Amino acid sequence: MTAVEFIEPLSHDEGVKNATDLFRATYGEEPAGVWAAPGRVNLIGEHTDYNAGLCLPIALPHRTFIALKPREDTKVRVVSDVDSGNVTEADLDGLQAGGVEGWAAYPVGVAWALREAGFDAVQGFDAAFSSCVPLGSGLSSSAAMTCSTALALDDVYGLGYGASDAGRVTLINAAIKSENDMAGASTGGLDQNASMRCTFGHALRLDCRPELSPLENVSQQEFDLDKYGLELLVLDTQAPHQLNDGQYAQRRATCEKAAEILGVANLRVVADEIAKSEDPFQALKETLDKLEDDTMKKRVRHVITEIARVNSFVRAFANGKIDEAGRLFNASHDSLAADYEVTVPELDIAVDVARVNGAYGARMTGGGFGGSIIALVDKGQGHEIAQKIADRFEKEGFNAPRALPGVRARPRGAARPDRRSRCKNARWRTPMKKDVRQRAFCTIYLWTRWRTSVSHSDDQQVRCRMLHPGSRCGYVFGLMLSVIVFVLPSFFLKEGSTFRK
Repeated sequence: MTAVEFIEPLSHDEGVKNATDLFRATYGEEPAGVWAAPGRVNLIGEHTDYNAGLCLPIALPHRTFIALKPREDTKVRVVSDVDSGNVTEADLDGLQAGGVEGWAAYPVGVAWALREAGFDAVQGFDAAFSSCVPLGSGLSSSAAMTCSTALALDDVYGLGYGASDAGRVTLINAAIKSENDMAGASTGGLDQNASMRCTFGHALRLDCRPELSPLENVSQQEFDLDKYGLELLVLDTQAPHQLNDGQYAQRRATCEKAAEILGVANLRVVADEIAKSEDPFQALKETLDKLEDDTMKKRVRHVITEIARVNSFVRAFANGKIDEAGRLFNASHDSLAADYEVTVPELDIAVDVARVNGAYGARMTGGGFGGSIIALVDKGQGHEIAQKIADRFEKEGFNAPRALPGVRARPRGAARPDRRSRCKNARWRTPMKKDVRQRAFCTIYLWTRWRTSVSHSDDQQVRCRMLHPGSRCGYVFGLMLSVIVFVLPSFFLKEGSTFRK
């Protein structure tokens, strides 16, 4: 059996270098900067965003980097490391919806959408993309591309929206319009909000009701896997994945028609009414009875029950009820398979294998029709389960899957996807602040204090001795060394001095 491939994220420096090198090789000059935005995994709440529902995404450590330089005309040139020898060109002047074909429609569409929104300052640009977000995996590689482009254009053209959470909503709207109108992919905003607004260590509870303001429609929910000894396995099935073939749009249209029949603005209205009723099960049945089409009934049933599952998952995880959280994962996938009919054999088999081999719960994530699954598993179990899925895929004759770490210690770009480099050779310089010296001072002082008080190596003894003050020699030695190394040089080091990272 072939070992399953794990896709590790690019570091900040690697991503900056890759994008910058590609820009130089393609255009023969330096970019104005490099920006990044992450892909996402939606924990639960699938196909609810365009129904004004609830979603619960997290940002991945995997990001798309864009090296960009503005132009003085309306011409756009874009290139990607997926096909570095092919530069796509377009002109924003007179551009109409659907006027750009292929992957280039996504970044070009962002500039077009901003101009359509009245930002006439936005002109053409040259751009080079480097990404570690797997394509066609259901992990929002397209949103990572459009959001990184929006952040870059916001910065170089001085629009001023990327620096705040509320301001980013304007850029999110441009990214959504790019995907919907220019690329022809009908998305509801989940992916773009996740890429722009997720913060480290949290899941984003996104409320998609249109009447809510940008400051009202999100809340950060703690999602600390380490607290419960868990990990989130993300597995790309590598089944063919296309959302612009009409399937997604078809289901969206069905939901909108159902809302019209029920006499409401969207299905969220119905979901809230059912949740507040004395007997939600009976209320749901009565609602479905008003619909004559069986397919429509199934679609509506999924949306209403899935919206309810989001809040249930938030409560379960916050209270440490991991079995219940896993059950909700399973219920979500089963509903997506039976009622929304967006799964494929690869997704269903991967979920089944994960469940049989110890996962608390597993479900497909993303729009479906291919893409990825997620599984909530005990820490250290992810690799084993991923390998079992890969072995089963080999027996079934499927493409070999790929696995990704769902979270990492401190992602750069997840919480702040606008991090950029403007220095030569794609390096960035940071002022040496006083707090850096203070932290280092304390670190050396405490370390030497401990070392001089410990004479044995037994782990239990070490843990106990770390609670004791240590010897006088330890205090004196640690203090003297810290002063020599950090305090004395600071008298001769100006605050504007820099160090390379």
